[in-house]
Amino acid sequence: MSVSPATLPPVLLHSEAELARAALATPLLSRAVRLARWAGPDTRVGAGGELVDAQLPAAAAELGLATDDPDAAAYASEAWRVAVDTGLVDVTDAEEEGAEGTVTQGEDLALLSAGSPQDVLGIWLGALDTVYADATVPDMENLLDVLEANGEVDFEELGWDPQAEADFLDGVLGNLYLLTVGDAAGGESPVPLPALAASMIVPDDMGEPTDDILEQVSDAMMKLDDQFRVFEPLGLVEYQPVDEALMADIDEDGPEPAPVDDEDVSRYGMVRLTPLGLYGVRARMLEAGVDAPAVGDLADKGADALLDGTSGFPQHAAQAEIEGWLARHEPLDAARELLVAARGGDEGAPLRRLRCQQALSLVGNEAEPALRDVLDDPELGGLARVWLAEHGAADVPAPSQDLIFWLTIDTLAAQLAVEGNSDELQGLVEGLAQQHSGFFATAWRVEHPATADVLEAMGRLHPDKKVAKEARKAAFKARNL
Repeated sequence: MSVSPATLPPVLLHSEAELARAALATPLLSRAVRLARWAGPDTRVGAGGELVDAQLPAAAAELGLATDDPDAAAYASEAWRVAVDTGLVDVTDAEEEGAEGTVTQGEDLALLSAGSPQDVLGIWLGALDTVYADATVPDMENLLDVLEANGEVDFEELGWDPQAEADFLDGVLGNLYLLTVGDAAGGESPVPLPALAASMIVPDDMGEPTDDILEQVSDAMMKLDDQFRVFEPLGLVEYQPVDEALMADIDEDGPEPAPVDDEDVSRYGMVRLTPLGLYGVRARMLEAGVDAPAVGDLADKGADALLDGTSGFPQHAAQAEIEGWLARHEPLDAARELLVAARGGDEGAPLRRLRCQQALSLVGNEAEPALRDVLDDPELGGLARVWLAEHGAADVPAPSQDLIFWLTIDTLAAQLAVEGNSDELQGLVEGLAQQHSGFFATAWRVEHPATADVLEAMGRLHPDKKVAKEARKAAFKARNL
């Protein structure tokens, strides 16, 4: 499975117990379990383990499907295939060629009621593999049209490349995963199907899409519409299908379809990964060797790994990871370990100290001795004073001007690493320059590795040309100090 970033943002997964309950409640796995419990000595299967046609009506009835439902046999066949592929039933092939095989309940069936959440999720992932394979297979009618005499499919005539189809679906789900884990709302917002299709088709550097590109996006949307309909019964996605009126050709002899409101994007399909879907897509990524971190991966690591690891996390994910880490440590020990890890003059050090401040803000007054121990530290003394003041500590020494300026540069460097040239950072820069009229005259002398970069960024961000020029001059002096 291929996704663009070398390292994905961390995903906040539900607990395995919650995910296992969700897996058991999915329509497709529920049907597979019912058929596995229904199967007995009289159940007959074909050479591939599929139910023989004569038994499909009974299987559909077991699932509570109406006898006049034209899709009943297909639903029963799909559920049975999942039961076979996941080991809920064991197939015994017939000894004679052309004869029917038999089935017994598989050992894994009992795991769904007596096993661990990991056991349940393992079976669900097996079902996902089956559905994934089905989603990349072309329409059965088209397959029959190109079936060769020897029973092999002529892929060239069909115009179907199995690997390309799998890669395309991997890419789509990878992009959907990225959009979900990067969503500050926690992945609650569904993604419009046209946007998801376009993310796979339209080149990043293309301005106005050509007619050919738009046609490819439209074809991809129709393909994804079919695939997401297949995935939804397994709980991978929540999907609002494409409005049938949009796909229907205008009947020349009949009334035209109702006009489409182009602004109502939901009519073109909306999709979101469920919590179970996030788990499933991540599992497939890990199996493919993709680095797909989850919140909680750093809980048993040292403070250095925590601060380095969360440096690239979105704010909400960093907060959750830090809270999990702190839950495993005594407050005073945690504070001391965090402060040691926050030291350094490397490029990532300012952001480590920012994450350290974030972590220390969650620690109670028990950590006070650790903060007092670093009051004279040139790198940590500023944040220690801030923490002690916020916690109402007495006898906190006032910071020197050098320390104030050093802490300001350090904080701005960290904010630049997190936000880049954001509106929020621009506001911070404007406020700082307005509050301290002689800031640049002193700031260029600050002995901090990021001083020149910070001053240069301030010159780039400040809207006042005169102030921006002062910042650039200060940056030049700092580089030549």
